[in-house]
Amino acid sequence: MEQKHPLPPFTLETAKQKIQIAEDAWNSQNPEKVSLAYTVDSEWRNRNTFINGRDKIVSFLTKKWKNELEYKLKKEYWSHIENRIAVRFEYEYRNEDGKWFRAYGNENWEFDNNGLMDKRYASINDLEIKEKDRRL
Repeated sequence: MEQKHPLPPFTLETAKQKIQIAEDAWNSQNPEKVSLAYTVDSEWRNRNTFINGRDKIVSFLTKKWKNELEYKLKKEYWSHIENRIAVRFEYEYRNEDGKWFRAYGNENWEFDNNGLMDKRYASINDLEIKEKDRRL
């Protein structure tokens, strides 16, 4: 049986570890690697897109990182309880036209007993920025 440590129920320390693991994986921009943190039938809402399952996650992330170039993400602990973690995040990227953006958002995560994320709900807003205003 697959497990992704740390496992729930989360403490403050293990919730922050889980967040850092997720940040590192997303910054790798490796869709297959990222997908392994989720259950095979994981349920996502990403902005206005609804995704179910690892295969769809890989497809979604592959397309995302073809359009979001020089992607860099920072996640921050917001709260946790038992098998749930809430984070705020921001990331920056450049599009094919050379315009830079900073995306802000919140995610709510729910994990199964094996530490795999079963649900991910993300609300995200993009702000166009000048390259000189990048922070990440």
